[in-house]
This record gives sequence, structure tokens and C-alpha cells, in this order.
Amino acid sequence: MTEYGRGQGSEPWHPTDPLYGDQGWEGQQQYQQPQQATPYAQGGQGYQDPYAQQGYGTDPYQQQAAYQQQYPQQGYADPHAQVYGDQGQAAAQSYGQTGWNQGYDTPGQHGQTYDGNWETGQAAMAYNAPPADPYGGQQPDLYGTPEAYPPPQPPGRRQHPPQPVVDWEPEPEPEPAPVPHEPEESHPFFTGDDDEDGYEDDAPSSRRGRGGRGDDRDRERRGKEKKRKGKNGVACLVVAAVLVGGVGGIGYFGYQFWQGQFGEAPDYAGTGTGEVQVEIPKGAFGNEIGNILKQAGVVKSVDAFVAAQQKNAKGNSIQAGAYTLKKEMSAESAVALMLDPASQANLIIPEGKRNAWVYEQLDTRLNLKPGTTKEIAFEKADSLGLPDWAKNHDKLKDPLEGFLFPASYPVAKGGKPEDALKKMVSRANAEYTKLDLEGQAKKHGVENAWQLLTVASLVQAEGKTHDDFRKMAEVIYNRLQPDNTETNRKLQFDSALNYLKGQSEIKISEQEANTNQDPYNTYTQVGLPPGPISNPGVEALAAMLDPTKDGWMYFVATDGMNKTEFAKTYAEFKTLKDKFNANTD
Repeated sequence: MTEYGRGQGSEPWHPTDPLYGDQGWEGQQQYQQPQQATPYAQGGQGYQDPYAQQGYGTDPYQQQAAYQQQYPQQGYADPHAQVYGDQGQAAAQSYGQTGWNQGYDTPGQHGQTYDGNWETGQAAMAYNAPPADPYGGQQPDLYGTPEAYPPPQPPGRRQHPPQPVVDWEPEPEPEPAPVPHEPEESHPFFTGDDDEDGYEDDAPSSRRGRGGRGDDRDRERRGKEKKRKGKNGVACLVVAAVLVGGVGGIGYFGYQFWQGQFGEAPDYAGTGTGEVQVEIPKGAFGNEIGNILKQAGVVKSVDAFVAAQQKNAKGNSIQAGAYTLKKEMSAESAVALMLDPASQANLIIPEGKRNAWVYEQLDTRLNLKPGTTKEIAFEKADSLGLPDWAKNHDKLKDPLEGFLFPASYPVAKGGKPEDALKKMVSRANAEYTKLDLEGQAKKHGVENAWQLLTVASLVQAEGKTHDDFRKMAEVIYNRLQPDNTETNRKLQFDSALNYLKGQSEIKISEQEANTNQDPYNTYTQVGLPPGPISNPGVEALAAMLDPTKDGWMYFVATDGMNKTEFAKTYAEFKTLKDKFNANTD
């Protein structure tokens, strides 16, 4: 259906149809409405269509030339104006000068008088008369039946189709929820109001005692407001606590800053009384040292010690170790005493010392029963930090021999033997790892790191100087060679026999040396002893890895103590031996 109300008929609606498109309202057929008069026909003529000129029919394209000639001559005003009622008569008279009633041509009919009625848009005809056929009998009346769509209305009278009447009443819209009202703060914490509902005493009476839905809403709102007020009160308490804490913290740190900048740190007076030992770890700074002394009761405050250390020109030279100090000393006196070697309580292990000597020293310093440290060392050897290559060796005299590395160790009263032993083993393990004993063993003709450490212990025990150490190492390696026919791979070291016997004798009985079959006796046993016989130092370890290559096979301490001479042949050795006997008789 189109805008003008035409429906599909028996013939297609095609542009060749003289009524195709909006060709003006004059070409439309009248829709007959019985027993109803149109309001536009009252009081005179209706609208006069300017397109209805003589002999032009309904084709606007054929009328264009006539319009250009006729309208200027007749004073045409507005060809599209719509005039109704009394004003329409005046317009019709103006248009009537042009002879609009001279006829209207339609296909098959000529010279019909046009009554200018908007309602019909047809040639003049009697009221309620059958409408004229605009197609001259060639087309049926498309609007003559009640089932047809009504003809289109003028633009000014077009109306929307009537809306159906609904016989029902819409449900009333639900009452909107009340807008939350933020009441003034009336929490009893701040207002002093102890009303259990959280409301003021002068609340409107209309809020109280109401029943039904409104009362429920009121109670619900009061509950929410009460919770909100409670939360606000708690929040205020939290904020107040934070503010108080912040102010307190700022005050505390401000006081500390003022004390550090302008105030004197708490300190004792005098040189103290009694005796106390403290242990300072390696790498400790001044504040750490001060904290250790404060906990031991030596100084009163860390700040006092740090200040005294900074005032002393040698204060930063305090070394790690054990110190014997006094209780309740002034910080200045504590610094001075720690710089005095007499206060140091460290255990210093010299190079070449056997483990037996170290055990005795620990028992003495720790006020333990003699033999206590040795017993702990044998029982807990595998848990003191030995490397894997130093474990599970047979026929050892001491499982820790060679691992109590020569150095200075803090040993204070009240300490435990195993703690001191762990420090020594840890230091030895670190040194041996740096030298890569496991990787260096094969390069020097021995089986493993354990044997290489044993060589170093022999060098340390027999040598006296750095040069002696390197020559001594070459002697050992040359005697261990399979082609050694001078000594037949026997070391023949007095130091090994002395270790076996727990002594340090210069003269060894030849009979004893040649008859003792202990694994540590290198006079009767081929090769190295089962393990180290001392704790070698740095120089002996370095010489063991860098021996001379001069062919030395023999050595003799010719003066019996400090002077060692070396020989390459047995004959040279006999000469050196005679010299020794002469000096020791």
C-alpha cells in the first residue's frame, strides 16, 4: 500500500498509468460517502487546481509550456496554495479570471467543467451522482466498492488511523522508593545521646508507632542509619588512633634525632670491674661491636661505643677475635682495652702444630677437663665440616689431623669445643678448595687430594724455611717414584716416627726405626703414611705445589735444629750425616 492509498488492482501500477505518481489531486476519483457532506463544499467553491488548464489533462509535463505563457499574463499567485471557506472564494475568483472552468480533459471525455472540489478532484457533476470514469471506460473504478481502500486525503487533512479503544485501566505505577536522607551525625559517642535507636529525642511523633509497610520502611531506614553511624564512629576512632600513633612516632624519632645530634649517649664511668670475655666476628662494624659489648654488660649504650671508637685514632683497627674485658666500662676505656694485645683471648695455632696441641689449648681456655676436646673431635669428626675426600680413611691416628688450619680463632669462656673445631675445619676446607687439591693431585704423581695434603704436612714438619719447603717437596716426590733405587720408595722421615710416638726428638734410634712396623713409620713402610702428621701452613702448601727440580734425594739438619742441607747422592748424604753427628755429640 502506498502513501496515497492505492492498493494492488487487476492492473499493475506502472509509470505509463496517467495517475502514476503524485500528479495532483485533480486526477483522483472521488470516494463516495453516502449521507455525509464534506466541510470543504460549504460556503462556495473549494480549491482551484492550477494544473487543470484547457486541453492539458493531467500530465504535468505537457502543461509546462502553457504555464510559462498563461500565468504571467493572468497574474497567477501561488499554484500550490490551499484555500478553504470564505478565503477560498476570493482565491477562486482570482483564479477564475483565467478561465479555469473552461473545461477539464480526461481520456475519452473533453470539456468537462471542473468544480475545483478538493474532496473529489473531478469534473463538475451532481452531488451523489455516480463518479465519472477518468479512464473513459478503459479502466475499472478502483474506489467504487466498499472493500476498496479509501481515496487519499489532501495533505492538510491526512490523519493517522484511529487507535483501538482498550477497555481496561492501567495499573497504578508503583510508589517510588524513598530517597535516602543523610541525617546529621548523632552517634552517642559524639552527641551524648543514649537513645537506643540512635535518634534525637525531638524526632517527629509520626515516625513512631506506625504500623504496616511504612513502619517497616522506617525501621529499616533507622537500622541502616544506625549501622552507618556506628561505622562512622569506628572510622573516627581509627583515624584518631592513627593520628595519635603518627604524632607519637614522629615525636620518638624526633627525640632520637635530637639525641643523636645534640644529646650525649648513655655511658658508664670508670674502667669497670670483674672480667668478661666477648667474641667479635669477622667483618663486624662499630655498631655491631657495640651491640655485642652492650649485651655482655661491658658498655651502657651502642652510641657511646661508636662515638668513642670514632674519637680514637686507631678505633677502626679493632680486629675480629676474643677479648677479655671488664663489666660496666666507659666506652672510651673499652675501646682502649680492645686495642691492647693483652686483652685478646684468641687461640693462635702456629704452622706445623699437631692436633694434640690444639686440643690441649682448647681444654685450657674453655676450663674443660683434659681430653674433653679430643674426645669430642673423634666422636663428631664427620659432622664438623670435613670434605668428602677427607673421610673414611683407615689406620688414621686422628681423623681431623691436617684440618685444624693454622690461624687465630676467638675462643671465649663459656664456648663449646665443637664450635671452635668447626671454625678451624671450615677455614682449612676453604683454603684447600682455593688450591684445588683434587685437581692438582695427579700432576704431582699422587692419587688424590688426601695424599697431596699428607705431602704438605711432611714438608711443614721437616722444613725450616721457604727454600727448604720447596727442596723438601722435591725430595718426597723423587723418593715416591717407582724407579727409586736409592731408598726403594721409602721416605725414612724422622718426623713421621715422632708423630707416631707423640714426640719431637732429634735423634732416633736406628734399631727402633728399622723394627717398628706401624703404618706411620716411613722407615719400614713404603710410600706415604696413612694421613697428615701436622697442620701445614700457607708456605708449605705452596711449596708442595711448586717443588724444585734439581734432583735432590737426601737432607740432613746438620746443626740439629735450624740448618738443613740437601744431597743428590748417597755419598753426599754420608758426608752430611757425619757433620750432623759431629755437631750433636
